[in-house]
Amino acid sequence: MSFCFNFDVPVQSTSPDDVDGNELQHGKKDNTAKYMEDDAKPAEPVKEAKEHLPLSDPQLLLRDAVAETVTIGTLPLLHFLNETVFEKTVLEREDEEEILSRTVEQKSDLISGVYEGGLKVWECTYDLLELLEKDGETFGGKAVLDLGCGAGLLGILALHRGARQIHFQDYNSTVIEQLTVPNVILNCQEEEDEVDSEDDKEGRGTGKVQGEDCCKKNGKQEVKDGSPPPKKRAADLSQHHSLAKCRFFSGDWSTFLALVKKEDPQPKYDIIFTSETIYNTAYYSALHETLHRLLAPDGLVYLATKSHYFGVGGGLHLFEMFVEQRGVFSLDHLWDGEEGLQRHVVVLRFRTAKK
Repeated sequence: MSFCFNFDVPVQSTSPDDVDGNELQHGKKDNTAKYMEDDAKPAEPVKEAKEHLPLSDPQLLLRDAVAETVTIGTLPLLHFLNETVFEKTVLEREDEEEILSRTVEQKSDLISGVYEGGLKVWECTYDLLELLEKDGETFGGKAVLDLGCGAGLLGILALHRGARQIHFQDYNSTVIEQLTVPNVILNCQEEEDEVDSEDDKEGRGTGKVQGEDCCKKNGKQEVKDGSPPPKKRAADLSQHHSLAKCRFFSGDWSTFLALVKKEDPQPKYDIIFTSETIYNTAYYSALHETLHRLLAPDGLVYLATKSHYFGVGGGLHLFEMFVEQRGVFSLDHLWDGEEGLQRHVVVLRFRTAKK
């Protein structure tokens, strides 16, 4: 699927054409501060948040499924639907937001305020997965939020590694219904198959996905074109013990926050994942407020991002300045890539917790 960015944002930060590379990386503090005080707003009205319940029959969600498998070190295998399937079956899928047809028509990975890129697994997600593999995080007994989840790979990893509850949130309801929920179900089914395989003394964790013809590509196993979708036994996974730990939400961050704050008790998350979500400076205020209100006192926010997003002007430097001005979180770099357009993984924690 050949895509390009199609940003359409009325309020822009400094254009990459106006400054040299050094200024993009470091910026001028007074100009950044002035921009942050403008409190820019998204081009589109906020999208009301809602919760999505998995269907009782998962086979409906996995029709035409062609899966890919991420294999990183000692991490559990992570399965997700191939994005090209959405292009080929766009007319057959439920899509009240019409994002599937619009992305195909405009050949764009992102239409700001309409579709926020959730159907694609972005590069920085793999960076964060690799870091988590090196750190050996097990998530045992923790509450986890995958914010701006898209395919949900980060939340699915937490599910595999013992989190007690995992909440997934994405801007678009179509992404949640057509990608995130099916991916979670796909991984739950694989988990069931592994248990059965172990019971049959056939072992588990072989690195192969049953029913899939896979080849190794770019650090993951990718299903070859034309191979049949994975054929799983018909089973009602609505009460599956892993799926029962998960909840799924769509909507703008501000309305998502308002929705979950109504719950008693209000959820607090030990770990919040968010990957490639700071490309648009207009969303910083809503993102920061959501992190502020939903992170547990000793919790951690893992943010994976590029140094700069050309076309909109967002990126790590501007977000760091925004966080510093708010004075709520400390921000530390965990990993900084040096090749190409620099990528980073940082962690946020409450300043009081760090002290």
